[in-house]
Amino acid sequence: MSQADTQTALTDIMAELGRNARIGAKALAIAKPEQKRTALLTAAGAINAHRKKILAANAKDMALAQTKGISAAFLDRLELTDARIDAIIKAVTTIAELPDPVGAIIAEWDRPNGLHIERVRTPLGVIGVIFESRPNVTADASALAIKSGNAVILRGGSDSFHSSHAIVECMLDGLHLAGLPVECVQLVPTTDRAAVGEMLKGLDGNIDVIVPRGGKTLVARVQDEARVPVFAHLEGLVHVYVDKSADLDKAVAITLNAKMRRTGICGAAETLLVHKDVVATHLNPILDALMAKGCEIRGDAVVNANSPLTQTATEQDWKTEYEDAIISVKIVDSIDEAIAHIEKYSSHHTEAIIAEDPEAVEKFFNEIDSAILIHNASTQFADGGEFGFGGEIGIATGKMHARGPVGVEQLTSFKYRVRGTGQTRP
Repeated sequence: MSQADTQTALTDIMAELGRNARIGAKALAIAKPEQKRTALLTAAGAINAHRKKILAANAKDMALAQTKGISAAFLDRLELTDARIDAIIKAVTTIAELPDPVGAIIAEWDRPNGLHIERVRTPLGVIGVIFESRPNVTADASALAIKSGNAVILRGGSDSFHSSHAIVECMLDGLHLAGLPVECVQLVPTTDRAAVGEMLKGLDGNIDVIVPRGGKTLVARVQDEARVPVFAHLEGLVHVYVDKSADLDKAVAITLNAKMRRTGICGAAETLLVHKDVVATHLNPILDALMAKGCEIRGDAVVNANSPLTQTATEQDWKTEYEDAIISVKIVDSIDEAIAHIEKYSSHHTEAIIAEDPEAVEKFFNEIDSAILIHNASTQFADGGEFGFGGEIGIATGKMHARGPVGVEQLTSFKYRVRGTGQTRP
């Protein structure tokens, strides 16, 4: 088959996915809440029942990834374990039990002429999710889409293809038992990268929004090429600021967790800012805790003068999302300098302040324009599951519609219902 014929065949396959997804979206938009709940609870049960099959599929993906010399951070995102499957099941179950957003009245009011107006949640339609190595995205995205009344087209990376396929089969079991079309959840059946391009074109108007989950290169391509709206963040350049009022024990524990719990996730801290007034008391205990866990420190001149085991940070370090056990550290003269540094280098994903002074906290919250701001807690809570959303289809750092973790409510729009008693406009 020629290259042109191959491209034509792929275009036809993707177009059919789009048409089928639109059929699924129409069915889901009017599905009863109990139907969607049943679909998700059944899917969660199927994931548990087919645990060994999913782990075997993931083992195949892991083996193939290791032959490619892929980074440890990438392999960590790809790997499934019994504990991670338990977390997937918990997420799907939690989403199933969330209040159904479709048809919920957001606001209502009466006009002087007697008209009654309601603003009501409605599904977006068809969501295209393009992701790389995380198999759990398959379940999270499917569950959130179903709950919010949307069909979803999943294009996972080649590295997680077998894992994603095994999980999608469980989601389809749930849809089938609930009497919903299996077209509501579709996995692109090819690892050909040209499929991404087809999705970014919108599949003849059948995709309503794209959500990319992956590295900077993938997200940048999606943002550059997409002809439909995108919910995305380019990278997670996350900061932790230790204020002069910070409690030492909190500063050590929170910074250590924010950086080292899982270094490859987008909520992992990449830069630590420490107020000059607590350098003598706080800096070395924090650095010692990080280094004890194998973290490399890249610091400014003050940091290097205080700890001989650190390396010198360059301008590039302040701009780098390491996704590894590396952190850049800077001493600041004031909270204003900390805010200025964050505003200059941040990707507007997540920032944390460790402080006991409420005025410092309010200043930090009011003056920093990131999607998620955290006080006295780890940045690794920047996650839809931890926000009570059950899971997330992605994190958005834009300013339109959805921002922060994208859960069921963020996957809806709204329409107005206007009820009258015969009014006409003069």
